[in-house]
Amino acid sequence: MVDIPDIGHKVQIEVNGHNGKTSHEGIILHPASKGHLTIKLVNGYNASYPIDDIESLTVVGKMAEKESPDYSQVEFKQGLPRVRIIHTGGTIASKVDYKTGAVIAKFEPEELVSTIPELGEIANIDAVKLGNMFSDDIRPQHWNKMIDATQQAFSDGCDGVVITHGTDTLHITSAAMCFAWSGDGKAPPGPIALVGSQRSSDRGSSDAAENLISAVYWAANGPKPMAIRGDTAVVVMHASSHDGTCAVQPGTGVRKLHTSRRDAFRNVNSQPLAYIDLEDGGPKIIIEDSYQLARDSSSNEISQSPRKYSTDVRIAQFIAGPYLHEEEIESIVANGPQAIVIHGTGLGHLPIDDSGKDAPENTKVWRVLTRCVNRNIPVVITSQCLNGPIDMNVYSKGRKQQEMGLLGHGSVATPDTTVVKIHWALSNDKDVGKIISMNLCGENHNVLLE
Repeated sequence: MVDIPDIGHKVQIEVNGHNGKTSHEGIILHPASKGHLTIKLVNGYNASYPIDDIESLTVVGKMAEKESPDYSQVEFKQGLPRVRIIHTGGTIASKVDYKTGAVIAKFEPEELVSTIPELGEIANIDAVKLGNMFSDDIRPQHWNKMIDATQQAFSDGCDGVVITHGTDTLHITSAAMCFAWSGDGKAPPGPIALVGSQRSSDRGSSDAAENLISAVYWAANGPKPMAIRGDTAVVVMHASSHDGTCAVQPGTGVRKLHTSRRDAFRNVNSQPLAYIDLEDGGPKIIIEDSYQLARDSSSNEISQSPRKYSTDVRIAQFIAGPYLHEEEIESIVANGPQAIVIHGTGLGHLPIDDSGKDAPENTKVWRVLTRCVNRNIPVVITSQCLNGPIDMNVYSKGRKQQEMGLLGHGSVATPDTTVVKIHWALSNDKDVGKIISMNLCGENHNVLLE
């Protein structure tokens, strides 16, 4: 059995495993399991082998402890637009911790900018650090900080803003920014682009650089938002698994639909607004015809005072199906939520009928939801299908739900956007029953384009 050096050493190993003899070079990480050696390969992936299968191991280097370099601001260039990067964290700002093998947020904003010199040819960049959070940890109070930071950026004379953000809840934050700036139909002073990456920046397959270049280019050169089609705060990410093109997605009509693909963000009941072409001498903006037509027939009033979100608002969410019961709903309602969202099946249906007289649970669900409506708690229905409208006119059950006072009929907004819209309404003394079917800033565009 070979002797295993300490974590952080760079080694060359010869392995005789079930696939025959192989050779690898990488950096030793904390072992993935007992009796194994785990190394970080040059391509960024981890490989683990039983120690008994390792025929030889040679130490070829040790990770040196480096001091953080002194990154300076990008040099100001006369005539270029001014873009502020608001840094919140996420994989786009992450490296590998060689003690654990985990991806951790550790890039400072200046480092993020300085490592991609192309940014200096697009705009005059400055960066503000709000935090180094993974997006799972972001809550409404962080949205409010981003709202303040975007407002300050425009007050300081920036032409556009980029928010770097973890991907898992990026689409929720983009919806929050859209309603904050444009829930009243007004538009922000300039483009706001949210951007992340599916692969950390130190990996050869990283999408971080192209995504950030594209987001900055949109913030610097994109058309002024019109508070239509979800253009207030867009999501800029890879358009496919290949390099070369990034999609500019509406902030209220996009969702992360894959855990790891670089083109994880796809439209729901909407279309991309534009693409950033990074090939053939790019970057350049290619605006989609449908978005351009909508712009040509719209006018925009500029908002100087975006609205914020109350951190006291509580919205309960449930999944329709065989496990939805009265007791769970009633116990949550006892804690005082201001609204309830139920992710219904198909066109937006709930288990509330007992036609065979063998499912009393369904009748109880009908009763508890009726009580919620009678208590003036808005109950809004979305769909687990994601794509397609909520249509409670097709089946008798849907009409029964409307008679109960359940909301959501006609909506094409994504479930996450719907929840954020309700939160915005409750935070700003809006009537949820009135606004849920309205199209405030592109979230409920009623022409479904395929």
